[in-house]
Amino acid sequence: MSSQACPVRSEPTLSFTQGLILGQLSVVLILAAFIKFFIFGDAPSPDVTASLRATERRSRTLAHKHSLLSLHTQNSRQGQPPGRKKSMVLRNPPFLTIGSILSKTYYNVDSHQPESLDWFNVLIAQTLAQFRSDAQHDDAILSSLTKALNGSSRPDFVDEIRVTELSLGEDFPIFSNCRIIPVDEDGLGVSNSKRFDPATAARDGTRLQARMDVDLSDMLTLAVETKLLLNYPKKLSAMLPVALAVSIVRFSGTLSISFIPSNPSQSTPTMMTFSFLDDYRLDFSIRSLLGSRSRLQDVPKIAQLVEARLHRWFDERAVEPRFQEIALPSLWPRKKNTRGPDDAMAEANASVGRSKGKEIGRDLREEARKEVAAEQETREQSSLRQRRRPVDEDGSVMPGSMPGLNLDLRQ
Repeated sequence: MSSQACPVRSEPTLSFTQGLILGQLSVVLILAAFIKFFIFGDAPSPDVTASLRATERRSRTLAHKHSLLSLHTQNSRQGQPPGRKKSMVLRNPPFLTIGSILSKTYYNVDSHQPESLDWFNVLIAQTLAQFRSDAQHDDAILSSLTKALNGSSRPDFVDEIRVTELSLGEDFPIFSNCRIIPVDEDGLGVSNSKRFDPATAARDGTRLQARMDVDLSDMLTLAVETKLLLNYPKKLSAMLPVALAVSIVRFSGTLSISFIPSNPSQSTPTMMTFSFLDDYRLDFSIRSLLGSRSRLQDVPKIAQLVEARLHRWFDERAVEPRFQEIALPSLWPRKKNTRGPDDAMAEANASVGRSKGKEIGRDLREEARKEVAAEQETREQSSLRQRRRPVDEDGSVMPGSMPGLNLDLRQ
């Protein structure tokens, strides 16, 4: 009997109410921890953030170099492509190598001192000043920004984005410490441990690259406003106003510029490439505002997310090993590109001719208007004379005043 008895069920230690209360408390604790550490957590210092980003970029660059070196060891170098048919008229110029170019320009990459770029800074400052002046009188940059922000990439849960502030800054970038260094065919710098050998450079496909330091301390600001839309369970269930202002306060880095010669066999023009080394520093000042009544101002986590997204956008476009490539136009002098005193005089004569033509047209229109007015006045006077018929002394209408009528008014 004892073996066939039913086992005794264990009673739960917590009741339903106690379990519900415990579950609610755990949810509240999780939400409190999320709000405290994720939203209102203290952001790391800018120096620590910049150091971490620089280390990450440097490791990515080294990994790219190692992959290129392994690729070069696995694959043998291919021969040069066959050249085109040489001209029988043009004199065959001597083959210019990196060494011959450096010797003809009296530049020694091992001992030449870095150069200042004061003249280049003045030209860049004039260009930026003119650009800022044009932007004040034309809303083209504002309309372009609004169109780009509200393009097809804007998600459905974001309302129309409106630009509330745009500042192009007041200072100018300073370029300095320019130097010419040899780089390999992949754009990576040649080791500085040994002296530059022109023969080895010509054999390895080495080319020249200009590197210069760039420093900008300014306040470039873009502020926008929008609304986050909640479309569940129905469309526009809730809206959260969001205001965001992003300012670039400091940029410093190393800019590298090089030229890729044209390839007539493939109809490719001469290209200019530029990129920034991975040791750059870019500092932002980000302000945020969430809500309409109970507003959350300058949330640190939002600033971290926006800054990380901007750094990634810049790294993916203009930081080595990636670079920007620009096709250069032909440098041969052409008549259509020539400007000088004759063109200025012709332009002035054309403007004078246009102004004289406008004056002549205005005079002709004024004369035609006067003739029309005079003709209309003559018609009005003739109609008045016909209404006022001349009468004889005896009260009869003078003959000939109204043909076919001869009335006697004395009766």
